[in-house]
Amino acid sequence: MEEILVHNEKFVAEKEFVKFETSKFPEKKLVILSCMDTRLVELLPSAMNLRNGDVKIVKSAGAIVAHPFGSIMRSILVAVYELQADEICVVGHHDCGMSKLKADAFLEKAKQRGITEEKLDTLRYSGVDLDQWLKGFDSVEDSVRDSVDTIKNHPLLAEGVPVHGLVIDPATGKLDVVVNGYEK
Repeated sequence: MEEILVHNEKFVAEKEFVKFETSKFPEKKLVILSCMDTRLVELLPSAMNLRNGDVKIVKSAGAIVAHPFGSIMRSILVAVYELQADEICVVGHHDCGMSKLKADAFLEKAKQRGITEEKLDTLRYSGVDLDQWLKGFDSVEDSVRDSVDTIKNHPLLAEGVPVHGLVIDPATGKLDVVVNGYEK
């Protein structure tokens, strides 16, 4: 944190922020849901020819909309209704950590870091299905289709808003279309 704050002080003092000035409205009228993978931080915008101010980017593990009324879906809807996005694009990627996620292994790591079995039992007794909540996916293409379907069929999303689905190769930046939101 200290390193970040030292850098930030210099960043502000030297007015490096000026080159990033833009409005809160996306120039390309697009909101993107992408994975939080570190390889995509600069690769995805470059591969899609995006610059600061062009789009709204929402990130989640695996580019998954896990719950139709969770914060990811809310963010997408806010981008559409409050921030003037006219299209939505879900971008998953090959070699995604969510494709390997297994609830048992995840919970074992949590226990190794101090999460007690009692806490896990409390969650289970409260109705939280940890196996389902921590479930990964086998096919990134199918996962992208699932997220696109969840968004496209949301009762608060206006009819006619295109919802696209893409998969990016994190090694090359190559994009493959899984769902063309312009097609019915």
